Amino acid sequence: MKRFVSLLVLSALILVLAGCAAHTHIVGNGAQGNAIEKQRQWYVLWGLVPINNIDTKTMAGNAADYTIKTEQSFVDIVIGFFTGLVTVGCRSVTVTK
Repeated sequence: MKRFVSLLVLSALILVLAGCAAHTHIVGNGAQGNAIEKQRQWYVLWGLVPINNIDTKTMAGNAADYTIKTEQSFVDIVIGFFTGLVTVGCRSVTVTK
């Protein structure tokens, strides 16, 4: 019985952690420093309709070389656990210059 519970917990952890997804876009030569700007994109209807618009060009400012990372982080998953019942979800957008 103890082994079954351990296997069940391990399976649940794998499923939760497998849900984290990230997309990285490199503009120019990519980030040249470590200046980071981060915003959260919100959606309703399970990701079909955006609530706010994130402009990565504005986040990058005058930088010609930067990296954009869009991900559903652990924090986003925790937020979604509570807001998912009303079909609201989010993802993090990070620009590193």
